[in-house]
Amino acid sequence: MEAVRLEPPADKPASDEGIYVYCIIESAEPRSFGKIGIGGRGDEVYTVHHEDLAAVVSRSLLMVYDPTRENALTHEHVNEVVMIDNNFTPVPMSFGTLFKTEDDTKEFLKDTYKELRDVLRKMKDKLEFGLKVNWDRESVLVEVERDYEEIRRLKAEIETNQQSSTYFARMQLGRLVEQALAEKSEAYVREIYESLQDSVIASRSNKVIGDRMIMNAAFLVGRDTANLFDKKVQEVGKRFEGKLSFKYTGPWPPYNFVTIRLKLERGTGSTA
Repeated sequence: MEAVRLEPPADKPASDEGIYVYCIIESAEPRSFGKIGIGGRGDEVYTVHHEDLAAVVSRSLLMVYDPTRENALTHEHVNEVVMIDNNFTPVPMSFGTLFKTEDDTKEFLKDTYKELRDVLRKMKDKLEFGLKVNWDRESVLVEVERDYEEIRRLKAEIETNQQSSTYFARMQLGRLVEQALAEKSEAYVREIYESLQDSVIASRSNKVIGDRMIMNAAFLVGRDTANLFDKKVQEVGKRFEGKLSFKYTGPWPPYNFVTIRLKLERGTGSTA
């Protein structure tokens, strides 16, 4: 689904109030989630309805929200409150989604009712967990030297003949080590995925950050198997203790698996 955000023209900052939308839930009854709205004004977060669907919204200045840490955390916090405190499965809207009025919001729900119901059905009782894995490069290098005979041989040759060892030999050793580390990284990641696959519905690999991170993944997990997934993560963490460190987060709404975005040119919603 194309990601096109609803926003006023950049050269005409709006000052009128609008309706900021955080997520879509399945609810026919009006709900209120507290004064936790975006913008720092303490706006009430509540629901706007069409039949059995509801948009979780708050009033807001009709403006382009910069994706600052504070704004992004507020957007995420509302979705987490909806999910954790109320046992809903929210389908997140993309950050910065605004409508001019509640009637426009209802019209969006009406126009995309079938698609939204389908997404909610697919995501019902599903949670997202994040897993980032870093490695201890020095510990892995010890393992690499142990497992790769060619690296041991070339390193010993260079150390024995330091004065006569060539630049080419050292470059060759460096290439072999980097290749071996890449193979080790791929093997670790593959083993982690295989260890978790029986407890997840789907997974998504995201870009790794920095030299130490070898895995940055999101997992879609059923509410009824969340404890099993947690157990599997703990088991695989112990298996690689001393070599890999795990940063495990969640549960979250399924940000990496579905987000409602708007297509201005058609006035319709889509999911990605």
